[in-house]
Amino acid sequence: MKTVKSFPRKVQEIPNLFIPLADGTRLAARIWLPVDAERKPVPAILEYLPYRKRDGTVVRDALTHPYLAGHGYACVRVDIRGNGDSDGVMLDEYAEQELADGEEVIAWLVAQSWCTGKVGMMGISWGGFNCLQVAARQPAGLDAVITLCSTDDRYRDDIHYKGGCLLGENLGWSATMLAYSSRAPDPALVGDRWKAMWLERLENEPLLAIPWLQHPHRDAYWKRGSVCEDFSAIQAAVLAIGGWNDAYSNAVPRLVASVQSPVKGIIGPWAHKYPHFAVPEPRIGFLQEALRWWDQWLKGVDTGVDQDPAHRTYIMEIGRPGASVAQIAGRWVSDDVWPSDRSETQRWFLNPQGLGTTADKKTKQALSSPQHTGADSGEYCIIWLGPEFPGDQRQDDSGSLTFDTPPLAKPIDLVGAAVLHLQFSSDRPVAVAAVRLNSVWPDGAVSRLTYAVANLCHRDGHEHPEVLEPGKVYTLQIQLDDVACTVPKGHRLRVSISTSYWPLIWPAPEPVTLTVHTGASFIDIPVRKPRRGEKAPVFAPAEAAPPVKLTTLEPAWNQREVTTDQRTGERRMAIIDDFGRSTSTEHGLTTWGCGRENYRILPDDPLSARQDCHWSMEMSRGDWKVRTETYSSLQATKTHWLVSGRLEAYEGDTQVFAKDWSQKVKRKLV
Repeated sequence: MKTVKSFPRKVQEIPNLFIPLADGTRLAARIWLPVDAERKPVPAILEYLPYRKRDGTVVRDALTHPYLAGHGYACVRVDIRGNGDSDGVMLDEYAEQELADGEEVIAWLVAQSWCTGKVGMMGISWGGFNCLQVAARQPAGLDAVITLCSTDDRYRDDIHYKGGCLLGENLGWSATMLAYSSRAPDPALVGDRWKAMWLERLENEPLLAIPWLQHPHRDAYWKRGSVCEDFSAIQAAVLAIGGWNDAYSNAVPRLVASVQSPVKGIIGPWAHKYPHFAVPEPRIGFLQEALRWWDQWLKGVDTGVDQDPAHRTYIMEIGRPGASVAQIAGRWVSDDVWPSDRSETQRWFLNPQGLGTTADKKTKQALSSPQHTGADSGEYCIIWLGPEFPGDQRQDDSGSLTFDTPPLAKPIDLVGAAVLHLQFSSDRPVAVAAVRLNSVWPDGAVSRLTYAVANLCHRDGHEHPEVLEPGKVYTLQIQLDDVACTVPKGHRLRVSISTSYWPLIWPAPEPVTLTVHTGASFIDIPVRKPRRGEKAPVFAPAEAAPPVKLTTLEPAWNQREVTTDQRTGERRMAIIDDFGRSTSTEHGLTTWGCGRENYRILPDDPLSARQDCHWSMEMSRGDWKVRTETYSSLQATKTHWLVSGRLEAYEGDTQVFAKDWSQKVKRKLV
């Protein structure tokens, strides 16, 4: 990534400015803008997050916002109410208060003398979600958004539920937000109010896993803020960007197909990061692409973005399976519709001897996976960039039904979403299925290409699930995640089906035997046909502004270990993400954070599953030091979730606050 130090317009930074809201709340903002913006006003670009502008996103902000400001924009990075140095408390993600505050911030930006009255919103993950949600409210002045690694559907494609199954990340992200949002504001910015603000924040801090567990189906709680409920409400121009190794890439094709305002999509090989510094590489000149978007829709400059292909997609070459991936070979292609209008569907039947192009005689194959099947699934959302990618699938496949093709006679480009048509019966009223489409190497290694998980009680939709009638035969279509990859000649495609996928999803309340009806079940695979003379889209090389100046006191490190108790068979997974200790050269704040996750389960008892999270967050400057310790746990009985949490806050070595949660939440067909 090239560092750019000189820009067309000289940039000034306002490290902190408080934006007043109508109710008296002040939101803390950091602003970069041209020094002559009062004389030559510029459009504003808002990034609106709970992740702390002072220390949480400071590294990526330094790379991004000064660059855009130097090209004639005011970049405004705002902490959401109750986070960082902003007043108030935050009670949930994407709450009505958050979105209403966002509208007020946009109105404030429009009214500034240095602003032309044109505003864009940009963000990744949380900021990608809320820029779509705010856009759907049509605030005056908001003309364009760039949303990265986000979704249009809060139930279908977020960290809570997938396919109607409860994700382990539901508690994991609740634990992360408990740690993030319970941190104190910086006294250097808010003055002596810091402790009162902190104590108010601590007192009102929610354990978000509780309300998320209380809404296991796609009800009004999840529909609010899901822009798929009314795509026509979005009138701003939308650039949607995702990564194949991110959890949110499925939303990009849906947004491009459904948003009625100008819309384009880009999907690269990346995990949950901005594309100019993302891994796996190759990176692209995201900031140059952003400028093309902003110049077109906020400045009225014809940059040609309206002539760009609807989709620009990176087709990955399959690499050896492994939990850490730095680079993925491949090529960029363009499509005006998704799936490609030049795709063909290959249908493979699940036959007793493997995958075949014609159906064999119908038979039955029964499956009851060990509960720890799924240890090589990797993280649901690859964000910390430790060893989080899916590993070799051989062990998980050993607890699954598998169906293989013969070795491929030629390579194929798998581009789009494969769909499994599964005919099955269950011996229990609640059951889940995990489906993987894998590539088997000639030497036996197995790479996961794409996957889906399905709560089989949700066979007729996510709003009103129904129990399974034991022994009754059902047919269900399971759509796997979108993907773009080349499967080499000599590899075999494999469909793997298991009744457990721990710890990515929570197991059904009882051990399940699933009977798959072979010959009647099949998978449709979208294959992109070769195009003669096809020209690949070209992106500029990655560029960024100079990095922030930090003094590293302790380096960051990550660990992911799976162990087995040979006496009981219990499988344990321990994950540590230590973010290191560093000091800001600019303002002297030292920060450290560490997240720890532990999972355990017995191979024959789904009710033995347990998830524990422990986060430590510390800030200091001179004699001032504050720290929080947060704990979250989830277990289950056949009928209830048992969720607990604890928050401890320390000033120096003295505990100044403690709070506990303990609640039983009824299981409802999960």
